[in-house]
Amino acid sequence: MPLYRDQGVVLRTIKLGETDRIVTVLSQGHGKVRAVAKGIRRPGSRFGARLEPTVHVAFQCYEGRELDVVTQAETIDANRALREHYASLTHAISMLEAVDQSTPEREPNVALYRMLVGALRTLATTPSPVVSTAFFWKLLSLEGLQPVLDECVHCGSNEALVAFHSFDGGVLCAGCARLGGRPVAGETLAALRRILGGDIRGVLAAPPESKVLGEIERLALDALEAHLERRLRSAALL
Repeated sequence: MPLYRDQGVVLRTIKLGETDRIVTVLSQGHGKVRAVAKGIRRPGSRFGARLEPTVHVAFQCYEGRELDVVTQAETIDANRALREHYASLTHAISMLEAVDQSTPEREPNVALYRMLVGALRTLATTPSPVVSTAFFWKLLSLEGLQPVLDECVHCGSNEALVAFHSFDGGVLCAGCARLGGRPVAGETLAALRRILGGDIRGVLAAPPESKVLGEIERLALDALEAHLERRLRSAALL
């Protein structure tokens, strides 16, 4: 079996038998991989807590047909602050689930990998729902689903933009909003334009009021779930 080394972020783990776990990792060079960590649940396991969700890890695997086998793991960044702050952990887990559900196995996506590493690091140092909300929108953009925010996605009008349609991927004018969509305030659209325009640091430094931020987050989750065609289980915790 081919042996390879890589680094990645642990997305989730599943118990396997009495002592093992299946670990899902978004890696830099191999995309999303699933591998068995043998004996990880035994006391004194050589893997310790290095293969837990949110941990950024360097690892070595034997490649298998369906599941690889982890032989070594070294922590790059434990992101310990995320697990010590409940609100940060819930937002981190939601990002991990979104990546897991939207990413096919063994298809490298270096941009997504770097974005996830950066988002977890930022969330650990600056606990804010802005981080996960921006991550959801950026993930959609990477998937080729950048939302239309400056004109009505139906008729092209740039006047009286009052709603957002998740399935159509953009804002609606007052006339087209009669056909559906979630009402959205002008302040929400302004903040969303800043986030997608690259001013995430500015939004983190001076975040919008909680009502606006909550609306942006709800719109992001709606759009992401519409794209995935399934509910995100972790969204209920946000």
